[in-house]
Amino acid sequence: MARFDAYNSECLLFSFKDGLLARLAHDLKLKVERFSIEVDDTTHQIKATFDPSSIEVVCAQVDGRDDPSTLSKGDKKKIYDNATKDVLRVRKYPEIRFESTNVVERGDGFAVEGTLQMHGKSKTIQTSVRAAGDRYTAELKLHQPDFGIKPYTAAFGALKVKPDVLVRVSVPRQS
Repeated sequence: MARFDAYNSECLLFSFKDGLLARLAHDLKLKVERFSIEVDDTTHQIKATFDPSSIEVVCAQVDGRDDPSTLSKGDKKKIYDNATKDVLRVRKYPEIRFESTNVVERGDGFAVEGTLQMHGKSKTIQTSVRAAGDRYTAELKLHQPDFGIKPYTAAFGALKVKPDVLVRVSVPRQS
């Protein structure tokens, strides 16, 4: 059994601004600091848990590039508070779980299907895992309303976060 966590792997979240006042907002790069991923060495079946209260605001992004100077410590705290208290409601939903139902080798990667439990809802998701150097990386878009999550809004909806969040998980390749 291969085990991965924040010490050897990475789980990043990317959110994107929207609305009439989008020019005043920021696309964001966030990182999940506490998670566990287990992969069966033989079947490649995956079980994973993520702690949504461990999200860290890494930085703003401009045109897909990190912009570490844009957000102050106070900005990051406010974003964290909004994300964990108002959007994800981590007190009520303290864990996100994924369990694969089908993993098929495809070239030097895998096609993965499974059930994601988040915010009190379960949904079947699919993604591709691709090899890149010494790592495997999976990316998928999560549509927040599919899980009963209302994307963040402010200024009576003139400033908001798009409903799709990009999730990128990267783990080391086992030799």
